[in-house]
Amino acid sequence: MSLEKVISISGKPGLYKLVTQTRGGFVAESLIDKKRISVSVQNNVSVLSEIAIYTLTEEVPLAQVFENIKVKENGEKASVKPKDSKDKLEEYFFSILPEYDEDRVYASDIKKVIQWYNLLQEHKLLDNLVEAEATESSEEEA
Repeated sequence: MSLEKVISISGKPGLYKLVTQTRGGFVAESLIDKKRISVSVQNNVSVLSEIAIYTLTEEVPLAQVFENIKVKENGEKASVKPKDSKDKLEEYFFSILPEYDEDRVYASDIKKVIQWYNLLQEHKLLDNLVEAEATESSEEEA
C-alpha cells in the first residue's frame, strides 16, 4: 500500500487507512486499533503522500524520509524514541536527512515522523515505498 491511502487526522492519534468514500466525506480505519470512523469534509486531514520535509535546497517527500530511516535502521523500528530530548531527535534527523531546514522543521515534526515511521513499520507498510510513490506519480502524469 502506498502513502496515497494513509492519512493523518488533526486531533486524532496515529494514522488511518482510507477505506471508502461517503457522501459527506469518507470512512477511515485506524492503524492502531482497527476501529473505523466516519470523517467529514470539515476535518483537517493530511494525506501522507502530500507531505514533504523542508531542506535547505528543496522539499523531500515523506516517502523518501521514511526510506532513509528504513535504510539506517535496516528495516527495524527507529532507534530513537519520539519522547527523547529535542537534541537527540535533531541529531538523529540530521543523520537521515543532513540538509533538513532547522528553522522550519520543529522537534514536534520530527517526533511525528518517527511515530508515523514506527507505526508504518509495525504494520509492514514500508516495503517498496519510494518505488510505489514514483509509479503512482508517473501514472498521474500520463
